[in-house]
Amino acid sequence: MSRLKARVDRTLEAVLAALMAAMVLVVLWQVATRYLLRDPSSVTEELARFGLIWLGLLAASYGFGQKAHLAIDLLDPEHRKCWLDVIVAATVVSFAVTVLVVGGLRLVEAILALGQTSAALRFERGYVYLALPLSGLLVLFYTIEAAVTRLLHGSS
Repeated sequence: MSRLKARVDRTLEAVLAALMAAMVLVVLWQVATRYLLRDPSSVTEELARFGLIWLGLLAASYGFGQKAHLAIDLLDPEHRKCWLDVIVAATVVSFAVTVLVVGGLRLVEAILALGQTSAALRFERGYVYLALPLSGLLVLFYTIEAAVTRLLHGSS
C-alpha cells in the first residue's frame, strides 16, 4: 500500500508543480497584456480562475495525504486515541463521499446538462468542477491508506 501511496504522491506532486508553473505563466502574461500592451487577455483570466480551482482542491487533497492539515490535539489522550482515530476517519470518509464525490458529480452532471460554456475559452464549464470528485477520491484514498497502515503496522 505504501508503494501505491508513493506513486500517487509523486503523480500529484508533478501535476501540482505543472499547474503552479502554468498559473505563473498565465498570470504573468495577463499582467503583461494588461499593463504593457494595454489590451487585457480575457482567455488568461478564465485560465487563471479555472487553474486556481484545480490547484486549490488538488493541493488540499495532497496536504491531507501528507498530514499537513490543521489538527486539534486537545482531545487526543493516549488511551482513547484508537477510538478517536476511528471517529475522525469515519467523519472524513463521510464528508469525502457525500460532499466531494457525490455532490461534486451531481454538480458536474447538472452543469453539463445545462450546457454552460465558458465565455472566453468556449468549453463546457462542467469539466472545471471535475476537480471536486477527484479531490474527494484522493482524500478517500489517503484516509483508507492511513487506516490500513495503522492497522497493519500500528502507526499512523
